[in-house]
Amino acid sequence: MPDFEAAARSSQVTPVSAAVHTVTDLEAVIADLGSQPSGGFIAMADFFLLNNREQMIAAADQSRVPAIYPWREVTAAGGLLSYGPDLEDIVRRTAPYIDRILHGENPADLPVQVPTKFQLVVNLKTAKALGLTISRDFLLVADEVIE
Repeated sequence: MPDFEAAARSSQVTPVSAAVHTVTDLEAVIADLGSQPSGGFIAMADFFLLNNREQMIAAADQSRVPAIYPWREVTAAGGLLSYGPDLEDIVRRTAPYIDRILHGENPADLPVQVPTKFQLVVNLKTAKALGLTISRDFLLVADEVIE
């Protein structure tokens, strides 16, 4: 969080962190952000948020909160924007790793794998519903634009 907070402040944005443990907490946090002028929501990579993505998207839509997610799947399901690791690439790179283990290599001796491919996905339908205009330059660098 310190890096996130520093980056936000360098852009003249006031970061607000909120721990959520239930869908009710999540909806309340997003509704509160929607009541703030120029409020927005950045979802951190978290299994709770991923598992409750439909409720998260609905809450952001209902409160008219622009939101950024770490998963393409959320943007494809109606979220505004996502930037994060390409999960299909991670799965593809897992097979040779598993093969090495099945052929006798000790997992503890294998190097740690980290994502190497990231995706920027924009949902223009959601942007339009929020009254946002996404610049052409931004759309040109996106890996995928959902219309």
